Amino acid sequence: MLLESWFPYLPTSSLTETLIYVVAVIGVILLVYGIFLDVERRQDLVMVIGASCLLVYALFIHNWIFSAAMVGIAAASIFEFVEIYLGLHKHDPAKWAEVKKLK
Repeated sequence: MLLESWFPYLPTSSLTETLIYVVAVIGVILLVYGIFLDVERRQDLVMVIGASCLLVYALFIHNWIFSAAMVGIAAASIFEFVEIYLGLHKHDPAKWAEVKKLK
C-alpha cells in the first residue's frame, strides 16, 4: 500500500474505516480550532461539529467513556449556543474589568 512504510497503522481493510479516521482527524482539528475562536457563537458551533465527528469515531471503536465525553461537550456547546441565541447568556462586567487589567 502507498505510504505504508511511513504510516504503518493506516487502515487497510475498508473505505469505511478510512473515512471514520478522516472524520476523527477533522473533529480533533475543529475542537482545537474552536478553543481559539473569539466569537462565542462560532466557537460553540465549531465545538458541536468537532465533538460530533469524534462521537462518530468513539462509537466506531466502541469506547463508551469517550462517547460520553463527546456527548457532554456537544450538549454543553449546544446549550451555550441556545443561551446566546436567546439572549440569556450574560457576562459580569466586573469580571471583564479584571480580565482586561491582566492584559
